[in-house]
Amino acid sequence: MADGDTVTVIDASNTQHKIRLSGIDAPEKKQAFGMQSKQSLSDMIFNKQVIVETEKKDRYGREVGKIMVGGRDVNLEQIVRGFAWHYKEYEREQTSHDRKQYDLAEQNARAESRGLWAESDPVPPWEFRHGRH
Repeated sequence: MADGDTVTVIDASNTQHKIRLSGIDAPEKKQAFGMQSKQSLSDMIFNKQVIVETEKKDRYGREVGKIMVGGRDVNLEQIVRGFAWHYKEYEREQTSHDRKQYDLAEQNARAESRGLWAESDPVPPWEFRHGRH
């Protein structure tokens, strides 16, 4: 488990795959709620059989995709729990259905002050990574 939006999964042939969860961006480990986000993701997928829907690799060679556990969209659940942002920069790569669900989930998490939204002004990870915090 790297953080709240990147994991390593092992397939049936014991091959490791580094997966960057599509459609979301979670706080960095050194950010507020970074460790909680990582733990939330771990709680959902550790030692569980998952389905990874992936169609691309990112510039770091990670597969980018949606992780499903028992029919549940783990990426979406990270947003629902307040441990990730809907990553608007890449929303065009999502289906219109997922785009709407992820956006609504973020609005609801914000409105209910869940997770990172409990902070008055949470810093998005894409700003934190570039030192704009």
